[in-house]
Amino acid sequence: MNRKKSPILSSVLSSIIPGLGQAYVGQLSRGVTVFLGTAMTALLVYWWGVGALYGGVAIAWLWNVWDAYSLAREKRVSSVLFVAVIALTLYVIGWGVTNINVTRLITDVADVKPFVSDLVHPAVMERDIEKQMAEILFEVPCSADPPPKGTSVDDQPYLVIIDQTCGEIGDTFTIEGGNFWPSSRGQIWWLNMAGEMQFRIRQEGENLTFYTDEEGRISPLTIVVPTPFGEARGKGPQMNRVQARLQREVGSLHLSRTFFVVIEKMLETIFLALMATSFAILLAIPMSFLAARNLMGGNPVTMSVYYVVRMVLNILRSIEPLIMAIVFVVWVGLGPFAGVMALTIHSIAALGKLYSEAVESIDHGPIEAITAAGANPLQVIAYAVIPQIVPPYLAFTIYRWDINVRMSTIIGFVGGGGIGYLLQQWIRLLMYEEAGAAVWAIAIVVAVMDFLSAKLREKII
Repeated sequence: MNRKKSPILSSVLSSIIPGLGQAYVGQLSRGVTVFLGTAMTALLVYWWGVGALYGGVAIAWLWNVWDAYSLAREKRVSSVLFVAVIALTLYVIGWGVTNINVTRLITDVADVKPFVSDLVHPAVMERDIEKQMAEILFEVPCSADPPPKGTSVDDQPYLVIIDQTCGEIGDTFTIEGGNFWPSSRGQIWWLNMAGEMQFRIRQEGENLTFYTDEEGRISPLTIVVPTPFGEARGKGPQMNRVQARLQREVGSLHLSRTFFVVIEKMLETIFLALMATSFAILLAIPMSFLAARNLMGGNPVTMSVYYVVRMVLNILRSIEPLIMAIVFVVWVGLGPFAGVMALTIHSIAALGKLYSEAVESIDHGPIEAITAAGANPLQVIAYAVIPQIVPPYLAFTIYRWDINVRMSTIIGFVGGGGIGYLLQQWIRLLMYEEAGAAVWAIAIVVAVMDFLSAKLREKII
């Protein structure tokens, strides 16, 4: 360090531009680090707009001045305070940007209970469902010829309207019925005449339900006329259907249709990963030799090839498979083929890097011996390189297949096929029991694959 550097000038320079004083006394890398840390933190505080956080920037700035002054006096100040202040400021900004609300984890826990309950009770086993239904017509608004109130019958479920069979939105009418299953719980649905549009009637924020008595009768039940469907608004009197629906489980437990669908899609996921890994191997192996410095460092031409291949592998590896899947879904359409192509591209980059590093770490003794015997480059690879790289190549390949099985579940979320495609549909439709079956299948298959791949790698290595 130059003793002639002025501490006063050094501190003044750092007070103007953080890190400038450090650069002045010859600590260029320290000065650049201080400048980038202080400047980026100040910009993030400005972007977030919380003025109190400028206090952290001020502390870092003052530390920077003191550090420059001390360096000019040949004393080195600990950077712990600077790093701690910058890190604390960044974490405060991160806390706000990500909307972390620990209180909600406690106060809103009831909202997630139904979801968790369905996940731990997956739709693997089921009984056959028996359904029962009756309906009555109701007109909104009234016309000159409203529908009849209905009549009771002896041999099938029925509904009748006690008072009016037409009315305006918000009016009330009363229904009753009979010949339903005794002591059962049912739901009230509202449908248009064609039955194409339907929803459960809600009153006071809850779905409207009813209970039958021991003789299967529905006691008088008051219904508020709901808002009509969008296409029916303002088009005059529209006939609607009010339905009472019941369902119950019958027969013994058996494997559900969901179970077989999940098995089918899980097998598709495994084969998706298998095909992607297999295709990747075909290109990753030759590329790995081109990306190995110890094999390509002989002359400027081969070194140029080495750098180009390395650059291609790094670029491909930096693009997430999810992004690639979106591209291939647009290119080849929805389905597992898009997922195979996305995983193949990413696997080529990953395996190419791992394979090349295995080549670079081989023992050079056999190479030198066979080269001294007059072998050409292809013979060197065939007899001195390949025997050494087969075990790690097999281990990396098995490990990559394991990774691809995991990745393929996420690829399905953007239309890349496999179990993920079903999982995202069930979650969007709030079919959590079905989603639970898919989650358990993924967990079991991934665990089994991880165990088997670990055992295979142990035997190979």
